[in-house]
Amino acid sequence: MTLAFPNPSRSFDQTRHAVCFIGHDGMFQVRFFVEVEALGTFNDNAGGGETAETAYLSAFDALRSSIQDAASKAYARERRNSYTLTASGFR
Repeated sequence: MTLAFPNPSRSFDQTRHAVCFIGHDGMFQVRFFVEVEALGTFNDNAGGGETAETAYLSAFDALRSSIQDAASKAYARERRNSYTLTASGFR
């Protein structure tokens, strides 16, 4: 089986300061966390009342394809049930 991302949901994990999403390898769920630093910078003074959480989730959505590619590569190197993707994983 290969890793798939059939569910587009994602959430912000305040404790990890990361966006969480789930991949599936057959019947197995694999959790991924993308550190906010990997999503780019966020201006705390953003206009329009956008919160940091909303900004991080929007950045994730804009980068979803490259994030899923990085997640697939990490999973192909070593199969585990949880991964944290950092900015260095996107270079």
